[in-house]
Amino acid sequence: MFPTLQILTILVVAVAMALALAHVLELPGKMRLSKEDYLTVQRIYYPGFTIGGVAEPIGTLLLLLLLFLTPANTIAFWLFAAAFAAMVIMHAVFWLVTQPVNNFWLKDAELKGLGERFFSHDPFGGHRSETAAKPDWTMLRDRWEWSHAARAALGLLAFILLVTAVAL
Repeated sequence: MFPTLQILTILVVAVAMALALAHVLELPGKMRLSKEDYLTVQRIYYPGFTIGGVAEPIGTLLLLLLLFLTPANTIAFWLFAAAFAAMVIMHAVFWLVTQPVNNFWLKDAELKGLGERFFSHDPFGGHRSETAAKPDWTMLRDRWEWSHAARAALGLLAFILLVTAVAL
């Protein structure tokens, strides 16, 4: 049972890492786009990345389960703990940095189903408001793009720590 949980966790964490890494690989090309082209491209991510994004909280929970099932006096325990911390921080970066920008980009978009429910939730308030000041689009672009770079680094770190723990 434990090896199956380890393999499942590796798979789910790899998906979470891959989604953030995909954004980083697009970064050089997207930084050259005009405002209109950039805003058009931003809409292609939904709902696909929203659906795939479920791997992030699931991976975090699976790492927590591995942590609880691993004896505390082992190297594997500390590697699982560090991988869990990296996933928690990766998830926090999404909610604190990326999601408010997502809400701004999509404020005029007609979304359906899961995307509509997910992006109608604005935990920080005001980003979808018509009365809110309109920030410079390049500031929002840079915040969104570099938040994904940070998330990719954290996802990669979690993945490496997890695989190392399992390989021991």
